[in-house]
Amino acid sequence: MGLDPMERVVKLASESAVVIFSVSSCCMCHAVKRLFCGMGVNQTVYELDQDPRGNDMERALMRLLGNSQAVPVVFIGGKLIGSMDRVMASHINGTLVPLLKEAGALWL
Repeated sequence: MGLDPMERVVKLASESAVVIFSVSSCCMCHAVKRLFCGMGVNQTVYELDQDPRGNDMERALMRLLGNSQAVPVVFIGGKLIGSMDRVMASHINGTLVPLLKEAGALWL
């Protein structure tokens, strides 16, 4: 018996230092993946449109975020950071790098 969608999201989010739930055709998803790639962060990406249970997981992510836009959703160190606006705000205000270092996703 498989996990319910919320349990699956939480399990997948805790398995790597940086986890991104994405849709392959989403430009904001692409931008957040490029941001982390440019920082030298090894990220685990789950493309929901390529997963048979992706729609259910996307609904679970919308419940977590409390809004209608489910992707991209970023977890760092197993903790929900949020979508693109939260990631960019953290990057701009200088809190993203310490989060990545604490999670072991960034060494320098």
